[in-house]
Amino acid sequence: MEAANRGAHDAGGKSVGMGITLPFETGLNPYVTPELAFEFHYFFTRKFSMAYHMQALVVAPGGFGTFDELFELMTLKQTGKMQSGLPVVLFGKQFWQEVVNWQALADSGTINQRDVDELLFTDDVDEAFAFLTSHLQATSTPHFAECGLPPGMDLRHTTS
Repeated sequence: MEAANRGAHDAGGKSVGMGITLPFETGLNPYVTPELAFEFHYFFTRKFSMAYHMQALVVAPGGFGTFDELFELMTLKQTGKMQSGLPVVLFGKQFWQEVVNWQALADSGTINQRDVDELLFTDDVDEAFAFLTSHLQATSTPHFAECGLPPGMDLRHTTS
């Protein structure tokens, strides 16, 4: 999360921090916008808060907590409990394709092939950006105003 927070901070933007109180964690990173800093005691309340307004999901390589959040959100998407068109980017292509055998899950019938096909595995920031913005333009235009983006902003023509 720190990389995203730092990127927003360095660009002069605001960023949300949603931490979890753990004995081995030091708290939120210094790049979180203070008024957008949230600290949670329970994992499920943090997950719910993240998912409630989520328009897309970008996941970097991580451990048990990352897997927990990823699979919970994919389950909510798969079962229709949150938007089924939610774009999911798994950043760190080699990691995600080696650590989880996505195709074996689909081949065994435990998940649908569509669930695998809808994931974007990438190491390319521009590819991720294009994937996300095309999905957001196609499915979530009304939510842009709620997120504070200027009305009429066309993300397809934005350059990074």
